[in-house]
Amino acid sequence: MKLLLANPRGFCAGVYMAIDVVEQLVDIYKGRAIYVHHEIVHNKHVVDRFRRRGVKFVDSLEQVPVGSVVVFSAHGVTPAVRRQAVERRLIAIDATCPLVTKVHLEAIRYSAKGYQILLVGHADHQEIIGTRGEAPDAIQVVSSPDDIPHLQIKDPDKLVYLTQTTLGIDDASVIIDALRNAFPNLKDPPSEDICYATTNRQKVVRAIAPECDLVLVVGSKNSSNSVRLTEIAEASGAPAYLIDDTSELEDHWFDGVDRVLITAGASAPEDLARDLVLHLINKYGGEVEQRDIFREDIEFGLPMTLKKFMRSQGVNPEGRRIIRDDAESIDRWLEDRGVAHKTVPMTLGVT
Repeated sequence: MKLLLANPRGFCAGVYMAIDVVEQLVDIYKGRAIYVHHEIVHNKHVVDRFRRRGVKFVDSLEQVPVGSVVVFSAHGVTPAVRRQAVERRLIAIDATCPLVTKVHLEAIRYSAKGYQILLVGHADHQEIIGTRGEAPDAIQVVSSPDDIPHLQIKDPDKLVYLTQTTLGIDDASVIIDALRNAFPNLKDPPSEDICYATTNRQKVVRAIAPECDLVLVVGSKNSSNSVRLTEIAEASGAPAYLIDDTSELEDHWFDGVDRVLITAGASAPEDLARDLVLHLINKYGGEVEQRDIFREDIEFGLPMTLKKFMRSQGVNPEGRRIIRDDAESIDRWLEDRGVAHKTVPMTLGVT
């Protein structure tokens, strides 16, 4: 069996940053409770690992004792949540992904200019809830073209669309094209809202999945970008399954399978993908081929709210980074385990 490893896969810069925030707090705030508003990122293993270390995840700030430390997750929060944190005298550490913050700021700016905002995304996703909270009177959520006839439009010449950062590229395009057909003067956001990592991971799957008999996506069911990867693989003609870890594998998936594509959503730790590779090699044999398509070098620093708190605890934040879960370092890991492998640079459309 040949295992094709997609690269890039797994953690994006926003997830690295958000997880690092909680790691830093666990490290410097020993013995004291740390609360996180919702899941820090949408991954079961990440959340469970922090829970085992004493981190408490809450759905409401009412569950956080007055004066405690609370972290806002990578998906962002509404202004109302921020105000509540102030009212409860909480020490709020903001781990919102900067690319999500960018969409928040766009919503604030266009609302101030009198635009109505059509927010393309999933209405119940925490990112959409947070963005919508910035300008609730100006924003309407569009989850599919079927929503368009029900929009309440005051002035079709003062419309702009924004998007959830983790949307599927194809799904977003269908909705945006339908919006443009309905509203020819619809304004584009100043730059692409769908994040670079979401786009890269989707392009890689679209490029490699057609040559595979099976696609396995490591990620949790509530991870929007992981679900999209699975859908893109299926649309390419390959059976695809979204799994949290090897425990969810089914033997019959591999009947007659010679080539398997392995990728991971932007909130899935690299060790889960590596465990999957080792499990399949031990069970079915074969070799590993990593397909390098994009090299990602974006990195976000620790947020200012965390740096301020660290200094208040007598810790210098400069140069402190705890985690680095790099997918590109798998070569040495495979060598140490005697697994046959190679890395193949690849340009889209050309192997």
